[in-house]
Amino acid sequence: QVQLVESGGGLVQAGGSLRLSCAASGRYAMGWFRQAPGKEREFVATISWSGDRTSYADSVKGRFTISRDNAKNTVYVQMNSLKPEDTAVYYCAANTYASAVTLHTSRYEYNYWGQGTQVTVSS
Repeated sequence: QVQLVESGGGLVQAGGSLRLSCAASGRYAMGWFRQAPGKEREFVATISWSGDRTSYADSVKGRFTISRDNAKNTVYVQMNSLKPEDTAVYYCAANTYASAVTLHTSRYEYNYWGQGTQVTVSS
């Protein structure tokens, strides 16, 4: 059974930073998604199993950085220059059947999800 545990969410002022962590029970291709109230869950960032390929949503490109520590089976997203519109519940997700270098930007490509962590950015 794959387990994903997110941490690091909280309340921050606009322009501030947060780092989210996702501890996994194994090594997988990973993604971060977010869901604001009344909106669909949307892609934020993804990192390949190998760790050398990443992809970002246009809305976070240049502000967010996804990374992974394979020794700890942990994936991070460093979020800088946060905006009120970044407010959402953030979820990490695992694709357990991906190849080493593929990237996955659709939520339908992930078969395991964490419980989510709230990020609130005040103006």
